[in-house]
Amino acid sequence: MAILRLRHAVRTLFEVPAALRRLSRACSTFHAFTDVLRLPKRQMTKLVFPLQELERQLTPDSRLDLHVKIFDPSLEDISKAEAVFTATSRNRISYLSSAVRLDHAPDLPSPEVCFIGRSNVGKSSLIKALFSLAPEVEVRVSKKPGHTKKMNFFKVGKYFTLVDMPGYGYRAPEDFVDMVETYLKERRNLMRTFLLVDSVVGIQKTDSIAIEMCEEFALPYVMVLTKIDKSSKGHLLKQVLQIQKFVDKETQGCFPQLFPVSYPQHWVTNVTGNAWRYGWLLKIC
Repeated sequence: MAILRLRHAVRTLFEVPAALRRLSRACSTFHAFTDVLRLPKRQMTKLVFPLQELERQLTPDSRLDLHVKIFDPSLEDISKAEAVFTATSRNRISYLSSAVRLDHAPDLPSPEVCFIGRSNVGKSSLIKALFSLAPEVEVRVSKKPGHTKKMNFFKVGKYFTLVDMPGYGYRAPEDFVDMVETYLKERRNLMRTFLLVDSVVGIQKTDSIAIEMCEEFALPYVMVLTKIDKSSKGHLLKQVLQIQKFVDKETQGCFPQLFPVSYPQHWVTNVTGNAWRYGWLLKIC
């Protein structure tokens, strides 16, 4: 799927109070996002577009090495996408089933996205945050690595199915390779894979295996950097630049822009910190 390189600049919306007032009225149904629109410009940018906040720490020459606006959703885009993740009587969001083999997976015509990553990378926490506007959907989060043992399927309205894959590495299921490799290779309605990488430690050997699978099967995938709140700005920036360089030089199917995320406890951040995910997932619908 092609993405326009420089869509409407969000910065211009930040600078026009009238535009913000119109956006606030348009978003009034979704209280969390409306609250964020009332925040000071710098704080709002930090919550909604964390990669732009990181860019501020770079010298002008180094900024060319970091892609921050290839995917650049407007605030209207984020508001529309937030509606996709809001459970209503007309937009049902629910857990469907779990499977240990592809032939046990639900057969649905809708597009599918999957989330994959190393054990304890924060995958279940990310998915739980995505479904924060659908409180009836239960996503189990455990402090113990390797909690997810099956492929878990969630229906997001009429739009798509979201699949939570078992973590690889420590305490991975014994049949992990057969389960996940078969799914990635043969699932025809798989439209996008979100590959989670721990920003504290960077790309590990087990991550490289997952990347190789995505590349071998010519899958379009996105690199998601988790736990960005666990590092100093200096360490995080170093990791981000290293991973960006790897994506630019060593991958073919990976979307060039990275997506950093964190999972603080504050409810507003839990919802709006997923803004890029709302917008990105909406693009496949």
